[in-house]
Amino acid sequence: MPLEEPAWWYAREPNRVARLLSPLGRLWGHVARRRLARARPYRSRLPVVCIGNFTAGGTGKTPLVLHVCALLAARGEAPAALTRGYGGSFKGPYWVDPVHDHAAQVGDEALLLAAAARTLVSRNRALGARAIEAGPHATSVIVMDDGLQNPSLEKDLVIAVVDGARGFGNGRVLPAGPLRAPLDVQLALADLIVVNEPPGSDAGVAEGLRRSFTGPVLRAGTVPREDTAWLRDRPVLAWAGIGNPARFFATLHGLGADVRAQRTFRDHHELRPEEAAALLALAEANDWQLVTTEKDLVRLGRRDGAAGVLAMHARALPIRLAFAGNDGERLGELIASSLHARRAAP
Repeated sequence: MPLEEPAWWYAREPNRVARLLSPLGRLWGHVARRRLARARPYRSRLPVVCIGNFTAGGTGKTPLVLHVCALLAARGEAPAALTRGYGGSFKGPYWVDPVHDHAAQVGDEALLLAAAARTLVSRNRALGARAIEAGPHATSVIVMDDGLQNPSLEKDLVIAVVDGARGFGNGRVLPAGPLRAPLDVQLALADLIVVNEPPGSDAGVAEGLRRSFTGPVLRAGTVPREDTAWLRDRPVLAWAGIGNPARFFATLHGLGADVRAQRTFRDHHELRPEEAAALLALAEANDWQLVTTEKDLVRLGRRDGAAGVLAMHARALPIRLAFAGNDGERLGELIASSLHARRAAP
């Protein structure tokens, strides 16, 4: 199961629990340093663009993976997404079939990615890269979903996503804080950073990173992919089982939705029949529109019983990533430059 985020991870100052857990965080950080130092990564014959994050929990990584795949395709490349398939039972290497596969098999993120690009699930990233190289699909670039801290596959470009509101929380390493490894270690792994800023946030996190990080720092935010007038037709019952559900609820409020009730579940949570039935009953009793995220809705796909009924009655809010100013063009140029450098290398 995914680790549930404690609220004190994002307190301004580490509280008593964080201080008590700090020795474990230092041990975790020491192990991460040694693992990275000892790594002998596999060098794929294809360029590898990795998109990851420094912290546990949601930062908006999946929209950026989808954006990069679309950007590459528009430039004539043939991208394939390589993902761990978190929450799914398949270890892979396995090519995802978005029509017939279940989230319980390949994970919710894999299904979302497979709707936009060829997607391969593999717990072992080196084996996954080899499987992509072998085909049967013609591929020119591997887009690695997550894996910034995974040393098994050599990357040509590493893009880190940072939440523009939460930043690095209390700045401590798991389990004392949200960092997956010491920040200095992770910053050294990244080539550029995209700060995903929720509505209403300022540029403080981005400006702070520009003072401490030597590479480019780009700003972006998630926006709806389609008209959202339907959100204002009637009151809303919203639920989410993602890394940062507060961002989703804030987005709904910002779009003018009359959110009467919110229900939060753990990241990648597969609703139990009684949970789905409870959501249906509450919405029916009050004539509320059921609204959730694309990840949550895709987890309901091909399920029977109350979950299947919920999938028919609920509506997802489709989102995409939009960059500030000319940062979208800068991202395209940086990716093109990394691909050119890789292909020009002997």
